[in-house]
Amino acid sequence: MDKQQIISYLKEKDVHKIKFAFADIDGVLRGKIIGNEKFIDGLQDGYGFCDVVFGWDSGDICYNNVALTGWHTGYPDRPCRIDLSTFRTIPWQDNIPFFIADFSKNDGKDLPACPRSLLKRVAAHCEEMGYHPEFAQEFEWFNFRETPQTLKDKSFTQIQTLTPGMFGYSILRTSQNSDFYYDLFNLLKEFNIPLEGLHTETGPGVYEAAIIHDQVLQAADKAVLFKNGVKEIADLHGIMASFMAKWDEKLPGCSGHIHQSLWDKKYSKNLFYSVDDEYNMSALLKHYLAGQLHCLPYILPMYAPTINSYKRLVEGAWAPTTVTWGVDNRTTALRVLHPSEKYTRLETRIPGSDSNPYLAMAASLSSGLYGIKNKLPLNIKPTVGNGYEDKTNGQLSPNLYEAAMKMKGSPIAAELFGADFVEHFTQTRLWEWKQFAKSVTDWELKRYFEII
Repeated sequence: MDKQQIISYLKEKDVHKIKFAFADIDGVLRGKIIGNEKFIDGLQDGYGFCDVVFGWDSGDICYNNVALTGWHTGYPDRPCRIDLSTFRTIPWQDNIPFFIADFSKNDGKDLPACPRSLLKRVAAHCEEMGYHPEFAQEFEWFNFRETPQTLKDKSFTQIQTLTPGMFGYSILRTSQNSDFYYDLFNLLKEFNIPLEGLHTETGPGVYEAAIIHDQVLQAADKAVLFKNGVKEIADLHGIMASFMAKWDEKLPGCSGHIHQSLWDKKYSKNLFYSVDDEYNMSALLKHYLAGQLHCLPYILPMYAPTINSYKRLVEGAWAPTTVTWGVDNRTTALRVLHPSEKYTRLETRIPGSDSNPYLAMAASLSSGLYGIKNKLPLNIKPTVGNGYEDKTNGQLSPNLYEAAMKMKGSPIAAELFGADFVEHFTQTRLWEWKQFAKSVTDWELKRYFEII
């Protein structure tokens, strides 16, 4: 709908308020409800929003190491702009109109820290190169019979999962919670986030969902809204959903794999497919794959942005640890799939469910395009067998500090995303590490309290 159609819709439906939200640097949705007059007045120039939303962490603690905003700037308002093309209604909230916003102008440029603005710029560059980027993200997450209050009261101990035991692809487990299960599938579809599939994964109370693919910006919008939508729908059923990468060391982690392909501008031909290649890989796909492999060590925090991300990236945990690729190989960082011309694609397996979809997709697409622009040859051979043992081309950084420092000083990262974004983003990751480094963990208490 265009502006006039939306205004007419509000009048016809006698709607007096709308909700909008944007994703911060961690992919957390921040937003508000505003009245119709405010909504209409701000469609041209935006709505003032305190830029502290890019000056604090996920716990609302202000950074002291970023230049973009802070006490030194007085935390001024920045214009937050609604994207009218994202209009949808929230079926589990009386169908209130909802929009996604960001901090970019029509040309995609403005606040360097805004993740959606960054992806818009990368997507526009892809279109300029003559390609249509088709993306999708899939998520695993754990469900619990908890609330924020019960977790606080129990100090995050004795956490009760929705169901017990390891039971992947279980028809029984989803039937035992069928109201929740079907609400997820049906309500998300009404919210314009149609799912390709939804099932249990191995692990107590863990589900996996694959979102139907779309143009990269719309795909990222859907991925961000999916995570928040799942949490809201779960709450209606007395359930708490968590997208932590790894909440228990004894259980599998939760992935956020990204599937991607490049098509012609008319979206009629998959440019990753070639009938003449052994694995149906076109020359374009090989350059794209080579670009991702080349850039991966320098942009890892875009895929793995939290302290917890790296607890998932360990050997034997269905998550990659090496700079590798393979054909339908789930032990490698990058997995090529070629079941048919329509579905030939690349799966980037590094991101966990804690990733910010805008940043993870921007990293995937921009690094792939880097390989195409520079015609990088695919010199790395596909890994056959155990990718954890194939350390020929290096391993992923083992923690957020090392990954952030490597990205901070990387000319490649600056070329891909701009120096201002890289500086701000890596400083926020180093802040995260600093907060973790000064904390006293349960492990330390159990290890040292009596014995040392």
